[in-house]
Amino acid sequence: MAKSKLVQANEKIADAVVSGYKKIEDGVVGAYRKVEDGFVDRFLTHDGENVEDAKKRLAEAQARREAAARSSVEASKNAGKH
Repeated sequence: MAKSKLVQANEKIADAVVSGYKKIEDGVVGAYRKVEDGFVDRFLTHDGENVEDAKKRLAEAQARREAAARSSVEASKNAGKH
């Protein structure tokens, strides 16, 4: 079945819009990552540590804090049941 010219034009416009959005998104995300890396490098790295290692260390510390918070909440819930 042949597509109408209107449907074809609409698809072409949609592709152009999505393509433009992706380019903007990639630019914004790339700029954010540069700013994030600069901040981590300047304020959060320890001596001799690179940005990737600092991010990994910070993510692990955050995961530990979240796990401790979850276990604390669970402990308080269980204490209230008795």
